[in-house]
Amino acid sequence: MAIKVFADGANLQGMLDMYHSGTVQGFTTNPSLMKKGGVTDYRAFAKEVLENIKDLPVSFEVFADDLPTMGKEAREIATWADNVYVKIPAMTTAGESTSPLVRELSAEGVKVNVTTLFTDEQNAEFIDAVDAETPSIISIFAGRIADTGVDPTPIMQRAIEAAAPKPNCEILWASTRELLNIFQAEAIGCQIITVPNSILAKRKNIGKDLLEYSKDTVKGFAADIQTLGFHILP
Repeated sequence: MAIKVFADGANLQGMLDMYHSGTVQGFTTNPSLMKKGGVTDYRAFAKEVLENIKDLPVSFEVFADDLPTMGKEAREIATWADNVYVKIPAMTTAGESTSPLVRELSAEGVKVNVTTLFTDEQNAEFIDAVDAETPSIISIFAGRIADTGVDPTPIMQRAIEAAAPKPNCEILWASTRELLNIFQAEAIGCQIITVPNSILAKRKNIGKDLLEYSKDTVKGFAADIQTLGFHILP
């Protein structure tokens, strides 16, 4: 497939397994994933990842909730390795847009990954903010948009069109919910999609005969019935 698949997680061994298997083209992390993965030392974890993964993009997120401190953290993270992208949330918890900071960082040559984007207005604002010459990623949370009952595809398409004049700016389909999203993202021209390991594992089903899949499902249910010992008739 033309679309690049990034693994989304913060388990070192899992990341290295994916890396050595050659099945992904990059990695993203975030504080919530690190909490889930049991990471206790952010810098040490990042350094260990980057010592082992040198030739694929890896995104690490700032922690601060104000623009000046975010800027200091971002510039520090950017020094860790050439393949690092710095994740910047679209706003602070008070709702202040981070686009002025993104504009500064991108102009300085910092590779940014702008995250938590949901709306057309946000997408346009940050696509405008990134420097045309500096590689950047615009991460739109398509899965969470879909969770509200809104089809994210038109929003993604408009962002892809807006970013077209900046070839170094890539649009990323984030918060993937199912394997089908990979095909949907590629069909509309998304350059990147982040996919959890649990969904990547389903790629073995691609091309599977649906009638055979139906039979396998029936067999699975039958095995569970036997294991549980359920009976309807005496």
